[in-house]
Amino acid sequence: MRRCTAFLALAVALAAAPLFAADVTGKWAASFDTQVGPQKYTFDLKADGEKLTGKAAFERMGQTGEADLLEGKVVGDEVSFVETFDAMGTSVRIEYKGKVKGDEIAFTRKVGDFGTEEFVAARVKKSARGRAPREGGSPGSGETIFVRRRPRGRTRPET
Repeated sequence: MRRCTAFLALAVALAAAPLFAADVTGKWAASFDTQVGPQKYTFDLKADGEKLTGKAAFERMGQTGEADLLEGKVVGDEVSFVETFDAMGTSVRIEYKGKVKGDEIAFTRKVGDFGTEEFVAARVKKSARGRAPREGGSPGSGETIFVRRRPRGRTRPET
């Protein structure tokens, strides 16, 4: 009887696990190629139960901007939301569907009837000081940061 009860409790726990929403609150960064060229996005997401809200900051087609995320949902390890943008007076709907795995979200992005892309967004980690690292490289990122040093004191012209 005890084994049956323990097995039943385990089965209920495993069945309920997908019902708990993944922790997606925070910033997520992605770069990917599209039919219109490379694009960079930073998603700032906030989950409240199964409701997902947030903004997307982007660089695309030589422009930067920000868009509200609409119709956001988090169910288990799956997320979805919609971004809209104006293309020469026509509103284009961009639908995102993703699967969370640790500090990554594997997205499928459907841009109206124009095309579909797949990409991975990575969680932006906070530094030890509690701030996200600045773009363009940070210590330990593998990117080179050049620092120009000014000479100390006065310099005398050569005579």
